[in-house]
Amino acid sequence: MSDPFPDADSAPVTNAAEYTVSEISGALKRTVEDAFGNVRVRGEISGYRGPHSSGHAYFALKDERARLEAVIWKGTFSRLKFRPEEGMEVVASGKLTTYPGSSKYQIVIDNLEPAGAGALMALLEERRRRLAAEGLFDAARKQLLPFMPRVIGVVTSPTGAVIRDIVHRISDRFPLHVLVWPVRVQGETAGAEVAAAVEGFNGLDPLGPIPRPDVLIVARGGGSLEDLWGFNDEAVVRAVAASHIPVISAVGHETDWTLIDHVADVRAPTPTGAAELAVPVRADLEAAVARLSARLKGAVSRHGERKRQALRAAARALPSIDELLALPRRDFDEAASRLERALKASTEARRLRFRALRLSPALLQRRLAEARTRLARDAARVSPAALSRRLQGHGETLRVLERRADACVDVGLERRETRLAQAWRLAETLSHRAVLRRGFALVLDAGGRPVKSAAGVRPGDALAIEFADGSVDVEAVGEGPSRPAARRPARKPEPGGQGSLF
Repeated sequence: MSDPFPDADSAPVTNAAEYTVSEISGALKRTVEDAFGNVRVRGEISGYRGPHSSGHAYFALKDERARLEAVIWKGTFSRLKFRPEEGMEVVASGKLTTYPGSSKYQIVIDNLEPAGAGALMALLEERRRRLAAEGLFDAARKQLLPFMPRVIGVVTSPTGAVIRDIVHRISDRFPLHVLVWPVRVQGETAGAEVAAAVEGFNGLDPLGPIPRPDVLIVARGGGSLEDLWGFNDEAVVRAVAASHIPVISAVGHETDWTLIDHVADVRAPTPTGAAELAVPVRADLEAAVARLSARLKGAVSRHGERKRQALRAAARALPSIDELLALPRRDFDEAASRLERALKASTEARRLRFRALRLSPALLQRRLAEARTRLARDAARVSPAALSRRLQGHGETLRVLERRADACVDVGLERRETRLAQAWRLAETLSHRAVLRRGFALVLDAGGRPVKSAAGVRPGDALAIEFADGSVDVEAVGEGPSRPAARRPARKPEPGGQGSLF
């Protein structure tokens, strides 16, 4: 290809080659890209508004005298170790290119990093002030650690020395269940993984197959500011602030401070210190329980002894039975003696009154006259009409009572007849005559007593056999009691005309 910029002095003006705008723009683009294919530019971010809807980020780098447009494509933006922010001083690595549509040049950034520790500290301080203004670091929102947790969740690298120190320290102090959520603790994805681990522990079901921790430990060993930068991520801070489980931060050494230390409920100087804060010493607890148990036993024993002494003192203060009954006995004796004297005095008074009484015909006549006078006075008070009304009222009452008495007599007779009929039926059922009507017979001796066995019958004994419709007199004959025979004597037929069976 010929030189796109021929020397104007070597050729006539009229013979200069003509280029289109596109050709000139393309030539400039190739020249700039060839000359500045890999550059590092230091400047301050200006005009940053976050990623575009397409995922690309557009802003500018500037210093006190110039301004350079910059772009970060979507794929590169997702791989950045930290997110750019307005006013941040950075070092951008990439290549320069032009944009023919507006005759501008720009840098396409492949990597972006803060411009030294001072810039990182400035960014960290600005982020700390902003999050503190939201109240995420307030002491009022921090939770208390459980005294004796059952499960502890640890967010750290599963292969480092930190997890071994934590597990070893917990096993020495108070062995319990430890759940480890493995994460990267350094690199561009460290912040996102730690935030996801904290949210994942909070999302566990307390009654699920994996127990939900009672306290979380976010731990990492020491390192530089760049190594610990993932724990300054805003996503980590917000995840710890929203955690319903108390969080202990143990990031770096005692002198290392990150934003998670401000938002955590408790900050431990080291991972080992976090394990000591999370669980008590089991041996100390057992010793304290033993001391309290001994104190309780001693207190119970002393209390019982004091009660026994108080009971014995109260028993000594109580009077004896003789002392308690002395006064009632004396009162009883005095009452008994007064009663005896009163009976004698009363009997003597009655005797004197009886002796003073004199009966004579004149006294009797006088009392008889007084009685007649009272009777006449009472008879005068009662009129015939009043007597008639009272008699009529009594007569009506008598008639009512008479009717009620007749009804009661009828009801009583009916009840007694019913009971008599029931008793008669029961007697008929239990009577031996019912058995006789079924074909059996009753053997009676000469005295009218039932004969219960053949051994009690001797030849010549007079017997009576009673059937359901009458009785037959017989005489016992035979050689012995085992085979008795019966012979009917001559007798008149029964009044019913029933023929004899013998």
